[in-house]
Amino acid sequence: MGAPVGVGIIGAGNISDQYLSNLTRFPDVRVLAIADLIEDRAREQAEKYGVPRFGGIDTVLADPEIEIVVNLTIPAVHIEVSEAILAAGKHVWTEKPIGVDRASSLGMLEKADAASLRVGVAPDTVLGPGVQTAKRAIARGDIGRPLFAQTTFQWQGPELFHPNPAFLYAVGGGPLLDMGPYYVSTLIHVFGPVAAVAALGLKGSEKRAVQVGPAAGEEFPVEIPSTVSALFQFEEGGQAQSLYSTDSPLYRHGIVEITGTEGTLVIPDPNTFGGPITITRPLAEMVVPPAVMQQEIVDVPQEGVLAGRGIGLLDMARSIRAGRPHVATGRFGFHVLDTLLAVEESVEARQFVPVQSTVDEVGSISADFDPFEATL
Repeated sequence: MGAPVGVGIIGAGNISDQYLSNLTRFPDVRVLAIADLIEDRAREQAEKYGVPRFGGIDTVLADPEIEIVVNLTIPAVHIEVSEAILAAGKHVWTEKPIGVDRASSLGMLEKADAASLRVGVAPDTVLGPGVQTAKRAIARGDIGRPLFAQTTFQWQGPELFHPNPAFLYAVGGGPLLDMGPYYVSTLIHVFGPVAAVAALGLKGSEKRAVQVGPAAGEEFPVEIPSTVSALFQFEEGGQAQSLYSTDSPLYRHGIVEITGTEGTLVIPDPNTFGGPITITRPLAEMVVPPAVMQQEIVDVPQEGVLAGRGIGLLDMARSIRAGRPHVATGRFGFHVLDTLLAVEESVEARQFVPVQSTVDEVGSISADFDPFEATL
């Protein structure tokens, strides 16, 4: 129980670099094996990061030293792979979303509960110093009572850099289910569970084309809305409006503004782990043009150690050893998915849609959480 927690990874694609570059530096975990359907890809990543074993999925699932398995497969098979991990008696950390439908996602969580195993769900960007510092500022009352939020994510789309982007425009993808988890997770950390949503959506085109890599020029279908405008009503009374689009030549990422009775908090891109945090205070008096309007803008010092992807898994590993709850739980991930699916349903119905699930009070990461400290 005093040893680092053994970790295996299933999926050696693009995002595995971000996990491996961090997990191999955190002393409380040891990455012991990498698996992929393309075993040469698993071998390349194992050699690159000094991981001792690689191969197919059984290389990870049958390893008795591995306690937590990271599921980095495509969304369409998240549940299938997560259930295989649970059947092997191991805890699951899965990339977002937890699944692509409610029934199978809930079924997987019930299997985990029955086996006394844990499920953790990305994104863990919201556990970084950026969002967590902002969350502490709100809890202190720095902006008074939170009222509403605005978030924006818009650009041309992942085909500009991804060599195999078709899955990001398939069911379970799109800007809503691919990028929405970062923003919705942040909003739930601030405002609590979502009660209802309303949304409009559209497709900029019915087909897209790969822009880079060996498949450049190949077309693929767009199965989901590539632009979604959403409204969120929270159980505790706050509200938010969000734009998710891969149809925009104008590049605007990471805009999260939270307005309270005593100021507007601007926090870092929730797809990163940190960045500048400011509070804009209300005007004391109206300034008449042509004078320059001066508002008080307060910098909020960021608290905590900046790391990267994998800190949610690390929190889960430490929590397993300590016998306490981890922050990025499967139930939280399910509520995020339920909210995003309700947004999709609202796009189709063109009316408010209630969110059936809820989540208990969302935990936080303490300011003294240091991923690079050996605690086990």
